Amino acid sequence: MDIVQIRDAKAGFSALVTAAENGRPTLVSRHGRPCAMIVPVADGARLYPLEMPNLANYLLALPEALETERDTTPLRGIDFA
Repeated sequence: MDIVQIRDAKAGFSALVTAAENGRPTLVSRHGRPCAMIVPVADGARLYPLEMPNLANYLLALPEALETERDTTPLRGIDFA
């Protein structure tokens, strides 16, 4: 893994992106301490999925229609006394 100072990363950002596209991550440091990492999309997507799953998409993807019964009883009255 390559390590570059932040000022060098700014100057050669496109080269760092090209390296990430080719599967080589790069560690960016500030004052000798790691502060960021440029990684290939596939590696980053394992930690931060590009599409977050949600309940609606899960239910829509079910192979069969989801049959539910609705409770039609009226709501109870409210007494403000």
